Amino acid sequence: MSEKAAKKAPAKTPGKTPRKSPAKGPGKPALTPARRLAAIGAVLALLVAVVAAGIAIAGGSGKHRPAAGSSADPQQKVYDQVERTTSRREKADPLALGRADAPVVLVEYADYQCSFCGRFTRESQPELIKKYVDTGVLRMEFRNFPIFGEPSSRAARASWAAGQQGRFWQFHDELYAKTRKGAALAEDKLVDLARDAGIKDLDRFRTDMNGSAAEAAVNKDQEEGYRLGVQSTPSFLVGGRPLAGAQPMSEFEQAIEQAKAAAGAKK
Repeated sequence: MSEKAAKKAPAKTPGKTPRKSPAKGPGKPALTPARRLAAIGAVLALLVAVVAAGIAIAGGSGKHRPAAGSSADPQQKVYDQVERTTSRREKADPLALGRADAPVVLVEYADYQCSFCGRFTRESQPELIKKYVDTGVLRMEFRNFPIFGEPSSRAARASWAAGQQGRFWQFHDELYAKTRKGAALAEDKLVDLARDAGIKDLDRFRTDMNGSAAEAAVNKDQEEGYRLGVQSTPSFLVGGRPLAGAQPMSEFEQAIEQAKAAAGAKK
């Protein structure tokens, strides 16, 4: 799907690409009874509180965050619970950058056909890494959230496969070096990008990309996003605080500084 929304799609917020209708979209797995029960469980119970507070990701624009230096945010307990629910902090996670014990975790839900996701990767990600990841303040965790059909799902599985050889971020950046859609994400094209990203065992890359483990990993990320109510890509959680779209760097800086201050206050 291009950035032109479908006829019945909701109005777009600048800097983010809305997902297709969830009814029969190829990017969303069918909800089994177990998944429905999970959606009714603790995560959705938490999100009821988030929505009630007016800060769900679907409408998150930053306007509910207090200005830097203001009194403690009354929703901080909600942010803390979201952070605990969504941040994996696994030391060996190949789809993560930064210390597992960093005070702030940024979780990104993104699709490889999303041009706004590419803009974030090219423009904001390098600055965030230099200013916050490299200094131990921030950990970045990527979640595959393919919502624009099979090319997106195939690219997501390929990115997971790249991670199995320790080259997720190199492959990720190659994918987002320019906007790629449809045939540009065919399997042979993805193998070419894997070669450019320094992946040595291309046969293993193909096998991993088409294997059940890759599908399961992508589904896990995707289902997490749907349970959270993610409506568009890219969507972010910064210390549990929702931030939607390829926002200006100042928005990420403000969210990180507030989450850092909140983490420090708990010590």
